[in-house]
Amino acid sequence: MNDLLLQYLPILIFLGIAIGLAAVILIASLVIVNQHPDAEKLDAYECGFPAFEDARIKFDVRFYLVAILFIIFDLEVAFLFPWAVSLGTIGLFGFWSMVLFLGILTIGFIYEWKKGALEWE
Repeated sequence: MNDLLLQYLPILIFLGIAIGLAAVILIASLVIVNQHPDAEKLDAYECGFPAFEDARIKFDVRFYLVAILFIIFDLEVAFLFPWAVSLGTIGLFGFWSMVLFLGILTIGFIYEWKKGALEWE
């Protein structure tokens, strides 16, 4: 049991160093940098449009359509990493199944491109 717990020691050391370094960086940024934000720095910028008072107004959903398409294709491409690592052991069946997967992904991308979902007016 003790040997099993010792195998996790490098992970615990890594987490300790990461948390300690993050704390040092955050504290150093608060101590060293002047904290005088103006109105422009405090303005929202993530959503693509200026902030408003009422949450029930109508707005363009193309931003969210592009975001959803990005997530779909990004997650599908994320399957390439474990496939690339295990390519030597899965053989030709694994290779051709990934070629089929990428073909379907490409067909979906072309379909979205032809439908105009990736164009911003």
